[in-house]
Amino acid sequence: MLRQLHGLSGLLAALFLITLATTGAVLSLAPAMDRVVAVIPAVGEVSVAELAGRVVAHYPGTEQVVRGPSGGVIVYHNRDGQPGADLVNPLTGEGIAPYEPSAFFSWIKDLHRSFLLNDAGRLLAGVMAAVMLLLCISGILLLVRRTGGWKALIRPLAGTGSKQIHSELARFAVLGLLLSALTGSYMSAQRFGLLPETFETGPTFPAEVAGGQPAPVATLSALMDVDLRELRELVFPYPDDPQDVYSLTTSSGSGFVDPATGELLKFQPRATGSVFQQWMVSLHTGEGLWWLGLILGAAALTVPVLSMTGISIWWQRRRSSEQLPDNAEAYQADAIILVGSEGNTTWGFARELHTKLNKAGFRVHCSEMNALADSYPQVSRLFILTSTYGDGDAPASARRFMARLRDFRSYKTLQYAVLGFGDRQFSNFCQFALNVDAALANKGLSRLHPIELIDRCSSSQFSEWGDKISEFIGTPLALTYDPLPLSTVKLELVERADYGVAIQAPTSILRFKVAEQGRWPQFLSQAKTLPLFEAGDLLGVMPPHGQAARFYSLASSVTDGVLEICVRKQPGGLCSGYLHGLKPGDCINGFIRHNPEFRPATGSNPVILIGAGAGIGPLTGFIRKNTERNPMYLYWGGRNSQSDFLYQPELGRYLDDHRLTGLNTAFSRSEEHAYVQDKLRQDQIAVRQMVDKGAQILVCGGRDMAEGVKQVIEDILKPLATDVEALRAEGRYLEDVY
Repeated sequence: MLRQLHGLSGLLAALFLITLATTGAVLSLAPAMDRVVAVIPAVGEVSVAELAGRVVAHYPGTEQVVRGPSGGVIVYHNRDGQPGADLVNPLTGEGIAPYEPSAFFSWIKDLHRSFLLNDAGRLLAGVMAAVMLLLCISGILLLVRRTGGWKALIRPLAGTGSKQIHSELARFAVLGLLLSALTGSYMSAQRFGLLPETFETGPTFPAEVAGGQPAPVATLSALMDVDLRELRELVFPYPDDPQDVYSLTTSSGSGFVDPATGELLKFQPRATGSVFQQWMVSLHTGEGLWWLGLILGAAALTVPVLSMTGISIWWQRRRSSEQLPDNAEAYQADAIILVGSEGNTTWGFARELHTKLNKAGFRVHCSEMNALADSYPQVSRLFILTSTYGDGDAPASARRFMARLRDFRSYKTLQYAVLGFGDRQFSNFCQFALNVDAALANKGLSRLHPIELIDRCSSSQFSEWGDKISEFIGTPLALTYDPLPLSTVKLELVERADYGVAIQAPTSILRFKVAEQGRWPQFLSQAKTLPLFEAGDLLGVMPPHGQAARFYSLASSVTDGVLEICVRKQPGGLCSGYLHGLKPGDCINGFIRHNPEFRPATGSNPVILIGAGAGIGPLTGFIRKNTERNPMYLYWGGRNSQSDFLYQPELGRYLDDHRLTGLNTAFSRSEEHAYVQDKLRQDQIAVRQMVDKGAQILVCGGRDMAEGVKQVIEDILKPLATDVEALRAEGRYLEDVY
């Protein structure tokens, strides 16, 4: 419900919110611009009497002196019957520049306040402020749910594309947007009588005035007691009216000053409600708080991007949640698929399973986990495909599943299989799927197949699970899952470097450029749709006759001008064999999948890179981009230094130019028979010291290597009273494991 509320309100109000935000961002510049040209004396340096005396000396026809919220002093005067206004220097009374309100800012302010629609527009603007307030609150709650708690809000966020941009920008801007929305809603509610408004009536005009010869304004005692920083407005008496007085307004109240005696005749303090109202205005506009105005303006600039990415997320969910064809009614089905998903990604896998089971002759019903029925008397197979939300919580379409399961009546003929989806970067990897599997077992249901967990939507793991399920149901399913790539480009192999042939472990570094198409490179013709990429992102390759794309970590960035991957030829590997068979000039089709969760952190803290085999690819890419020469250490394991020392010449250059601080290699088929874990143990004191200083660890390579490295790091961390999971929670232990 919370997600629907957030999405629907944002979708309907997007255009109006973008208008409010962009105009608000422009208006946020005004207080800072006023502050730049204003001369601001220190507290106690200039009194109102001194200011008035200096101003009158330069502007004999002074009628009013106003101190603006940003500190600038404006004098309104009449010279030879011609009214004028000047910004003045309060230290000298001299004019700085003529003062005239900006017509541009006035128009922007009207657009911001009322969409140029007068009172109806003001009401609409107030409603939009309330909608923004609703979006901020619901967005914070969704972000807390996603990350697994309030404390987790500071951790790196998982996700790619629109989801990643939306979440990161929201986390950056939400406090500023919340303040703007709250103050804007308050001001609008006051204007339309929904909240009480305090009006400043001011003191009554004094009944008695001395009426003598006016004293020089610089000598008036009441004005001498008021510091310039407290002044709001000083209105001069009419020159020909001996009964007229000075009208003084300060930050603490308003009153009248006798021009002959300098006595404060009457003074009325400001009401508490009025002070609060003024604070709300200042917090909304930045008037008097120019630095806050700039912060709020920066936050407002995120709204157009948040709106566009929000619409993109909504559209992706809508597109991926279309009705499944040939979806049998639950009471007619003999196989049930229940889906737990937050962003609808899991539905893509469920759709493939649904299609293949239908082709195999099953009558299949697929629905969300929240729709679990009281019983399925005719069903023999129950498949549950679920992701995990945040730190082990149920995703949106499965939040009521556990409660409904308590009332579920099971039958002996019913067997179930749970398939979990998650990201091993999170400490509670696939925790909700594990909880569901345990709950079903406690309910007395029998397993068709033990639970399996899929890391980061791995197509190959899904296919392997399908093969195992096929054996149990006696029907081949041949499950495949290939999400539609955002863009595909024809790539030409321009260079390759081969290693490991002598030890029967061929590994190649392949460098591609976008293939030319006629006179113009295809890259130029598709520049608007091609994504940027960084080292650590993934290149998706569809091999000939293959049913699913294979992904390879990129060792280059778009600024390098090539797409570079490091590929080991796997025995029987369809895609790796295809890539190893390429000759310079051959072409492939590929696409980029962003992997922002695997990146070195910015800053000067040390970075420890750990890998083995082809996992050195993205690590070398990170080193290549370390042009600021931050401390970066590489621990890498190969087989034989004479045959498969990948990137050896390049790493040597990086050591020389200090992009790489230290290099430790281990070779398993050399005389030392060492693995990368052994090098870490030998260097444990240095590694521990670096971690204690805030180092980040990135691991890339095979799963067995990664598990061995994790155990060694756990041992190294024990004297620091921390562990890998604690580092992972801080974004300081990242893995790209295959």
